[in-house]
Amino acid sequence: MHLNSLINYINDIVNLTAEEVSILNNFVTERKYLKNQFIIQQGDVCKTESFIVSGCTKTFYSNENGQEHIIMFSIENWWTADIGSFVSQTPADFNVQCLEDTTVIQFHYDTIEVLFEKVPKLERFFRKIIERAFVASQKRLIRNLSLTAKERYLHFKNAYPEIEQRIPQYMIASYLGITKEFFSKMKNSLV
Repeated sequence: MHLNSLINYINDIVNLTAEEVSILNNFVTERKYLKNQFIIQQGDVCKTESFIVSGCTKTFYSNENGQEHIIMFSIENWWTADIGSFVSQTPADFNVQCLEDTTVIQFHYDTIEVLFEKVPKLERFFRKIIERAFVASQKRLIRNLSLTAKERYLHFKNAYPEIEQRIPQYMIASYLGITKEFFSKMKNSLV
């Protein structure tokens, strides 16, 4: 299992002992998904939180017309799930689809509370990453309300250069909340 990248990530927030790592190893699973496979689909209940070891995913909502609204991308050392569905065990509002062959380490809803009892530091760890995700979500909301499309794109390009190189432009347009035609014209005007 590719546990080292997860352990390094966790240890940046809380330090696990060798014994705690051993316990953790018994509570997580590694799963490989092929490009275009779904980790979670809208309407299903999200049973796992996934740490990306390799690959890239998009989290999106499909409206009644089938139009995608991309909420986020996730790459190595990032997390993906429909957190609302995971926490409440209700149908997911979002899809998580692999844009590349993707390997993840998954924490399962049915066992995560037992894991927290056995390794209490992990409860603090998850609280910290959820706090970070909440702050990032609020900042994105402010950018979407206050910046122009061009400014939002430049922020995305500067903040996530490794993602821009891995995904099609029409997906970036969806993430920015603009049409692919407008995005293309805007990007051409920057050259």
